[in-house]
Amino acid sequence: MKQVSKVAETVSEAARRVPAFAARLTEADVDPAAIRDVDDLAAIPVQTKDDVLTRQRADPPFGGLLAADADVARVFQSPGPIYEPQLSGPDPWRWGPALRACGVTASDVLLNCFAYHLSPAGAMFDEAAQALGCTVLPGGVGNLDLQAQAISDLGVTAYVGLPSYLRSLIERFEQAELDPARWRLRTALVTGEPLPDDLRQALAAWVPTVLMAYGTAETGLLGYETSPGDGLVVPDDIVVQICDLDTGQPIDEGEGQIVVTALRAEYPLVRFGTGDLSAWRDVGGERRLAGVLGRVGAAVKVRGMFLHPRQVEAAMRGVSGVVSYRFLVDRIDHRDQLRCEVVPEPGTDANAVASAVQERIRSALRFTADITLVTELDESELITDQRTWE
Repeated sequence: MKQVSKVAETVSEAARRVPAFAARLTEADVDPAAIRDVDDLAAIPVQTKDDVLTRQRADPPFGGLLAADADVARVFQSPGPIYEPQLSGPDPWRWGPALRACGVTASDVLLNCFAYHLSPAGAMFDEAAQALGCTVLPGGVGNLDLQAQAISDLGVTAYVGLPSYLRSLIERFEQAELDPARWRLRTALVTGEPLPDDLRQALAAWVPTVLMAYGTAETGLLGYETSPGDGLVVPDDIVVQICDLDTGQPIDEGEGQIVVTALRAEYPLVRFGTGDLSAWRDVGGERRLAGVLGRVGAAVKVRGMFLHPRQVEAAMRGVSGVVSYRFLVDRIDHRDQLRCEVVPEPGTDANAVASAVQERIRSALRFTADITLVTELDESELITDQRTWE
């Protein structure tokens, strides 16, 4: 199998080219030569996102985990901040198979509604679409009126973005009273949020093919649907394991953390813990991911981006006039809603405090949030996730 030889080659080459990775193996008492296939990877402890962040802070910008001779096309900054290098080559995040599963071809005009600013999602799909030969409309997030008009004027046929954002686009197209005959969107790849059956059905009334995919900012594509609800196919060019939360060992049954090994030695994300929970499903004799079933730890995903208590504390520390605060995450009509409850200091201008908090959330956390002024708070949790997914 291709992965078997590639795993051994990746670990051996990474240990030679990346001193920090070699040191990680030494700390775990693992000989690179002993990693011969996928099963041998279990000897290497899981590396968490917090581990990567700690390494990057100690040795910026990449924590010593990037080969000195790596060819880096772009650098992105995700909340943390964590810096992610985009390695050279066509479709480096490997999203092409997910687009092809949706029937996307070189003849399509694809509207990319992921952010292009600092975070990697927009560029990820831009690279994949261009590798397929698509014409790309870099929509990003926002400007719904302009995007609805562009769908009408440019004959947009394919979409990639959040499922909730596609719903907003459909609603804006209707509200603008644009000619329905000029709506030509026939396929959509959605990711970053759950896709409940009723939302998929609502989208499919306008877009015949709506398929789900899963990936992370660090690793790119990890799984994609080939038909609605049949689990996520794992690409051949990456190793995905479901691992026990206590031992870190791969499991075949039950829920565990998605642990990934990327098969590029220049930036060896080997046994990287995504923090997402999943399980294996058998679909016609093929093992597929059941999708994201939850999160490990305190971070929550809101509108496709992670919000972590540590990041919240760092962002809010410098806002004057705030006694206490709490973030509440809810989901209304298939859209994530973020609200921050704030107790202002007595004698301060409460509205000015609310405006300062809102601006800090926007600038430091890159979220928009509604601010609610309150007189007291239960401070047991900085982030309360009130969403349900039935």
